[in-house]
Amino acid sequence: MELCVFSFYMLGVMSGATDEVATGAEVIDLLVAMCRAALQSSRKSIIFQPYPSVVDPNNPKTLAFSPKRKSYDRLQRALDGILLIRTMAQGSYSETKKQMDKIDPLAHPLLQWILASNRSHIVKLPLNKQLKFMHTPHQFLLISSPPSKEARFQTARKLYGSTFAFHGSHIENWHSILRKGLVNASYTKFQLHGAAYGRGIYLSPISSISFGYSGENRIFSDILNPSGFHNSKSSLLFDLYFLTYPLSLFLQSRNLNCVALCEVITSKDLQKHGNIWVCPVSDHVCTRFLFVYENGQVGDMHINTQEAQIQKEILQVFDSKPR
Repeated sequence: MELCVFSFYMLGVMSGATDEVATGAEVIDLLVAMCRAALQSSRKSIIFQPYPSVVDPNNPKTLAFSPKRKSYDRLQRALDGILLIRTMAQGSYSETKKQMDKIDPLAHPLLQWILASNRSHIVKLPLNKQLKFMHTPHQFLLISSPPSKEARFQTARKLYGSTFAFHGSHIENWHSILRKGLVNASYTKFQLHGAAYGRGIYLSPISSISFGYSGENRIFSDILNPSGFHNSKSSLLFDLYFLTYPLSLFLQSRNLNCVALCEVITSKDLQKHGNIWVCPVSDHVCTRFLFVYENGQVGDMHINTQEAQIQKEILQVFDSKPR
């Protein structure tokens, strides 16, 4: 069974409908920002995966967007429609959808696909549950592994134990990561940086090393909130989203950096080359947190996940959730 990105109460971090909408809205903002970063990348033909499959609203028997007939320009226009209408969105969800349909009939279907195609469980952490050593308010609990992988990870964890380490990747890569999981890209067309220590997922217990891989990612200031909230809940939540959630500040940043905090199995397969760790077994690495930084800023560059106090703070947050 696929993980649902909007089942906020599952992890016990929300306290009410208004909090749920506010934090859910920021998740939507992040998903749209990642989609746009991938779409604007010079590597989009490689990393923009999966490509949308979206039914034509005017002809349900055909696909307006299809992996067999890719058009990045048409995708960009539809995404621009999502962003443009959000700058004017002050009414209810139904009214905003009507306005979006007038701007571009494919904008709203594309927004639905962006949300529905996400296979990760990503939840904004409220302030009282955030990791204080990561100096950003944009902190998310991120479970990107499918249940089958998570089950294999938990089995290995009982045998070998685990620890935490950072993984840095350009924001343009996260559109795919959230849908396909964190994979071993060494020696494939998806590899962006070198693989000096061999094939595997690269991690580090030192934050500064992983921040170096997060890169500079320009998200121009016209990227604002998306104008939808695809959920199974009532239309009241849709209306609350539009009436109470202001334009996202972090989506107006000129560049965003993302770094994940992962849990990694400490078996003999984990290769440690000083502060560069390589895990060749994809099933032995699972994302747990995602941190987003505005305008190229990063958090404390000297965090070491192996320090006792840092480990204690991580486990105080993470061990309070079902595992």
